[in-house]
Amino acid sequence: MKFRFSLLPIFASSMVLFTGCGIIGGGGGGSDKSSATGWQYNNYENGGFEVKANYVPTLGPGLVFVEGGSFTMGRVEQDVMYDWNNMPRRVTIASFYMDQTEVRNVDYREYLHWVRRVLVSYPQVYRNALPDTLVWRTKLGYNDPYVETYFRHPAYNEFPVVGVNWVQANDYCLWRTDRVNEMLLVQEGILKFTPEQKDADNFNTEAYLAGLYQGTVNKNMPSLDPNNKEGRPVSFEDGVLLPKYRLPTEAEWEYAALGLIGNTYEERLTDRKLYPWNGHNVRNGDVKERGKMMANFRRGRGDYMGTAGNLNDNASIPGDVKAYYPNDFNLYNMAGNVNEWVLDVYRPLSAQDVEEFRPFRGNVFDQVKRNEEGQIVEKDSLGRLIREPVKEADVAGRLNYNKSDYRNYLDGDLASSSEYSGINDMDKAEDLGSTRMYFQGKEGSKMKPKDGMASLVNDETRVYKGGSWKDRAYWLVPGTRRFLDQKSSRDDLGFRCAMEHVGSPSGNMKR
Repeated sequence: MKFRFSLLPIFASSMVLFTGCGIIGGGGGGSDKSSATGWQYNNYENGGFEVKANYVPTLGPGLVFVEGGSFTMGRVEQDVMYDWNNMPRRVTIASFYMDQTEVRNVDYREYLHWVRRVLVSYPQVYRNALPDTLVWRTKLGYNDPYVETYFRHPAYNEFPVVGVNWVQANDYCLWRTDRVNEMLLVQEGILKFTPEQKDADNFNTEAYLAGLYQGTVNKNMPSLDPNNKEGRPVSFEDGVLLPKYRLPTEAEWEYAALGLIGNTYEERLTDRKLYPWNGHNVRNGDVKERGKMMANFRRGRGDYMGTAGNLNDNASIPGDVKAYYPNDFNLYNMAGNVNEWVLDVYRPLSAQDVEEFRPFRGNVFDQVKRNEEGQIVEKDSLGRLIREPVKEADVAGRLNYNKSDYRNYLDGDLASSSEYSGINDMDKAEDLGSTRMYFQGKEGSKMKPKDGMASLVNDETRVYKGGSWKDRAYWLVPGTRRFLDQKSSRDDLGFRCAMEHVGSPSGNMKR
């Protein structure tokens, strides 16, 4: 009897096991079967609904993982400029990826080479993408050699690209997205590498997913759809393609620069940081490296690199992107070397307006242009899908947004102006213009500025952060912020890319 009773639990558990695995009853178990309908996934006999199980995110080239969390964003020292534009507030950042270094000269030259090689019918695209090397010139300094050498000479390959404006940096991110995804499809054997592609025939991620890319297909994905036995293109649900490269938001950049992951114990912050490194000093405190500068910046009047024989930061201009110490997220030069563009539109009081989760000012919602049947049928001359601002009819009845452009929301729009007295004034919006507080007299505007009224702040003004080789230590603090027109560039301003992280906030990705 004892022997018989010992077999019963084993037999019963075996029945459960085999039934759950689909051996008994013909159904799938675990992630192989729908918990909503009971139908088995990835089975052509059931209609072929395909589900990617046990997905592990892929780390894109050049990126490192930044685990998100809550932190105090904003000023952590005296506001010596009295701008009052970075008041401390508690926010939460979702996990994301960021370039380990600034974008290098060699990276940007690769981009220019592709543009000139592929977009042969549109030389103006190449000209518009060129960095402004004339940013090196000064009225009373001899910097002309850098105009010729800094961007092109191989000695500066590993140095950060400068002279790139915000618009050019965003175009680079879009190009990088397509090149990385194209290489992933080539590595998977889906596409054949076609270096002879020209103009609109170049690979574009969105056009490929919409079925409008006519490149050389090596093989299709196997299809479980009983109505499509010839295979299918890769879809976004397959997890092969990566999300878009983009500029980091101001909050993401500041969070990544602080690197507080190395200063916490069981959710408690053990040490407050002023810079991306520990302590309140700009010199290294470790025994072996004691006294070495932690970043590339201007130490004092006329002192950009130290004295001969002991060049402390070893850089009179931007230095090698990995020449200094990384922070606890393993990110290099999050202080010094060059300032960096971020995605946000500048407003001095954004801290009072933006959300507590993923704060950002600069949303302009758009959508892919479709025909009357709702189909995507058209690309532009560069091979990209044509996008347009969302229409009021498309967002009517929504509670979360009801227009396209929110760059000046609560700070520059009609509702935030002194001339707004209520909902009945909304019919004045077209006549008054959209940038009430930050008007610059744009061509074609219906609104006329008052005498003497002028502002450098508008919807095309973007934030940059980080301090540079020509800045004092004050600007190395991640909470400091400055702004510049999005079409302007400088010799101390570069950028790095970021990317959305999908899935669990704690990571779990394959390289």
